[in-house]
Amino acid sequence: MKKIKIIFLLIIFITLGVFITYHWMSYKTKNHVFNEVSAIPKNKVGLVLGTGKYAASGNINLYYKYRIDAAVKLYRAGKIEYILVSGDNGRKGYDEPTDFKSDLIAKGIPEDKIFLDYAGFRTLDSVIRAKEIFGQTSITIISQEFHNQRAVYIANHFDIKAVAFNAKNPRQGKITRAREYLARSKASIDLVFNVQPKFLGEKITIQ
Repeated sequence: MKKIKIIFLLIIFITLGVFITYHWMSYKTKNHVFNEVSAIPKNKVGLVLGTGKYAASGNINLYYKYRIDAAVKLYRAGKIEYILVSGDNGRKGYDEPTDFKSDLIAKGIPEDKIFLDYAGFRTLDSVIRAKEIFGQTSITIISQEFHNQRAVYIANHFDIKAVAFNAKNPRQGKITRAREYLARSKASIDLVFNVQPKFLGEKITIQ
């Protein structure tokens, strides 16, 4: 009976911690996340956080499509000069950055204004590498709002002055929302233990 009580209390403690962490990140980043192009400050580089081009159904992934649209909006409005796409290229036949690049060019973004980070395996990697590899201490992050809040929180921890522009958010299911609760808790733990990107490497100058 005592063991059951301990387990029950532990579950409550963990659940409460996950809940608090989620809303703490939202609160701490609320003044750095923007919905309107006219309101967001200008930065040299916009960091697009990668995702797969296609959903499991085989249709276009709307998270991907809307991030493309958001990056193009910012560039055309003069709010960013360059676009850094950071995503996963860790297995054969899967290349998020190159997919983004092709579609950004198709939307009229000059090829020489696009830089690719092939080692953005997760949000923490993408954010830290933007500073350590690409030399950016002030960036505009581009993703959906829930993702932006987490990314800006990570950026602030590593002394990166970050704002974010919210791409349109597809209708979220319960699984997506639950995943973000867990992702924020994992991100918080990573920051406590100073987890670093899987890869760093040679520096790349954006100019």
